[in-house]
Amino acid sequence: MRIDGISSEIEIVRSRRKTMSAEIEPDGKVIVRAPLKLPMRDIESFLNEKSRLIEKHVRKHIAENDALSETRPFTPAEIRKMADMAAEIIPRRVEYYAELMGISYNRITIRNQKTRWGSCTSEGNLNFNCLLVMTPPEVLDSVVVHELCHRIHPNHSKAFYDAVYKVFPDYDRCDKWLKENGRLLIRRMTGE
Repeated sequence: MRIDGISSEIEIVRSRRKTMSAEIEPDGKVIVRAPLKLPMRDIESFLNEKSRLIEKHVRKHIAENDALSETRPFTPAEIRKMADMAAEIIPRRVEYYAELMGISYNRITIRNQKTRWGSCTSEGNLNFNCLLVMTPPEVLDSVVVHELCHRIHPNHSKAFYDAVYKVFPDYDRCDKWLKENGRLLIRRMTGE
């Protein structure tokens, strides 16, 4: 399917959903998710209405993909050095924020993760990606606060985010930084 103003291939995926959405894959392909019985003219109308915004995101994804293809992977020695740095820095940040928030935790583990920046188990164990030492310090702190707040709220409810913002009002900016730059770091970790 082609729509004027959108330079990429468009794929329509129908399912038992009630709303329509468009997502851009890393290669710039546009996936439109639509209700099963929605007429094609409504989908085309949606795409025409959103074509400028979709094309902007397509170009951004293609540019990011080009940048990613030009970066070299971290060497095993670099990954070990990051893990060592993270093992030194992250526990201190966890201790600082845990005391500030009055929250307890169990074990801290530093990992070379390919998809997550951090996690918190029901037993209170905290896991962090060693790549966090490659982010700005406030971004690392935002992940620490996020995981510690899971000790109070084991979900992503409004109450959870209220707790995060109470301690870390600048959380959204840091989360945005990770969404915009984290893929490059993970790509350098995995080499993929």
